[in-house]
Amino acid sequence: MGKAKRIAKVMFLCFVLLNLEYVSVTMGDTPANCTYEEVIGSWYFFESERSGDSSINCTIPGPTIHTLQMTLLFPDVVVDQYGNKGFWTVVYNQGFEMVINYRKYYAFSAYKNSHGNVTSMCDRTLPGWSHDVLGNNWACYVGKKITSFPPKHHVEKLMLEKTLHKTNFAFLHKINSKSSSWKARWYPEYDKLTISQLLKQRGGRKSRVNNRPKAAPVTIGIKMLAAQLPEEFDWRNINGVNYVSSVRNQGSCGSCYSFASLGMIESRLQIMTNNSVQVQLSPQDVISCSEYSQGCEGGFPYLVAGKYAQDFGLIPEKCNPYKGKDEPCSEKKCARYYTADYSYIGGFYGACNEELMRIQLVKNGPLAVSFEVYNDFMYYSSGIYHHTGLKDALNFFEETNHAVLLVGYGVSNGEKFWIVKNSWGSKWGENGFFRIRRGTNECGFESMAVEATPIP
Repeated sequence: MGKAKRIAKVMFLCFVLLNLEYVSVTMGDTPANCTYEEVIGSWYFFESERSGDSSINCTIPGPTIHTLQMTLLFPDVVVDQYGNKGFWTVVYNQGFEMVINYRKYYAFSAYKNSHGNVTSMCDRTLPGWSHDVLGNNWACYVGKKITSFPPKHHVEKLMLEKTLHKTNFAFLHKINSKSSSWKARWYPEYDKLTISQLLKQRGGRKSRVNNRPKAAPVTIGIKMLAAQLPEEFDWRNINGVNYVSSVRNQGSCGSCYSFASLGMIESRLQIMTNNSVQVQLSPQDVISCSEYSQGCEGGFPYLVAGKYAQDFGLIPEKCNPYKGKDEPCSEKKCARYYTADYSYIGGFYGACNEELMRIQLVKNGPLAVSFEVYNDFMYYSSGIYHHTGLKDALNFFEETNHAVLLVGYGVSNGEKFWIVKNSWGSKWGENGFFRIRRGTNECGFESMAVEATPIP
């Protein structure tokens, strides 16, 4: 064995030993919170043999075969030690994905979670997955930044498993007194749920984004393109034809990321085939089988509509009906729908804005969008929502990141709005939909939309 290979093997073994206590937890359970600024820079990646398939177990990678040095540059370029270039993006606050030399790499950022005391180590990764751009020759890898980074800490609040929610009618009155653009109402079904169950309905703790990016600046070219779009647009009614699948109810499972992602794929399949392909896809399969998500504890559309759909495919609802709970993954011999490509609107995390969202919405179809849910939103009944700034003193509330499906936009009395499909059933809001203020990045709505192109 050459000197360089011996050094690489020693570095890899030392790195794995350092990370053993962090990889013993479920791979998808990711309370890590790493920012773009912490991830950017030069890295070593230690990759195993490139001979596996998509069933590869990367809990603890095999011996290192390839030692790679990569530099992640602003805003989305990655360069290897030989000067070859590719592209990369942060994936929310969870990890990052690279595409270079005809291979894709994704890993979650490393962390340690001790009874809710979370330590994020943003200068290293958990074991991740790599494969060529055709989805073959899978391998495992781990990464470590060349320049060490101090760990950071945060405390997760305890889940209130048995504390029932109780509607604060004084709070509803305050909302309706303060807001002139939207109305709140009582949902009696909420009072049958615990605080923990409602937290999952709003997205789940493990889909939270603590450092949400701002909407990106708009270039003159994009402004000119957006100016040519219609003033109003709605995929539910394009010359009398509806391209949006029906509203569903996720229940008390933090699976909104799956419903939003699959809703986008369903609609885009209808659009691409002129409604000849109308399939309802299975959120349960994503909940149970995706190692890129956290089941009923939450997840992110980029890793579902994009990465999971491309790597493993999505199956019809009838093949794995929705149960709204975590259950073991079982192999289903069903037709699968894959995505050809996927990206954040703007091309990378942090490049999104209202004009780009409207352009891609009209051009390609509905988008999966994540936004911050405050305590007033869950009582939305009708109108154009914006956060009132009010707090419910009677109920414990934790802000969450909720994923929904953007289907259109419009203007009412001079106020611009988005039209959005939720996954809380057709009796919530405006027949399962809501409108939210547009052009102000309300609740972070215009900061990190995702799109994917399905293969019919």
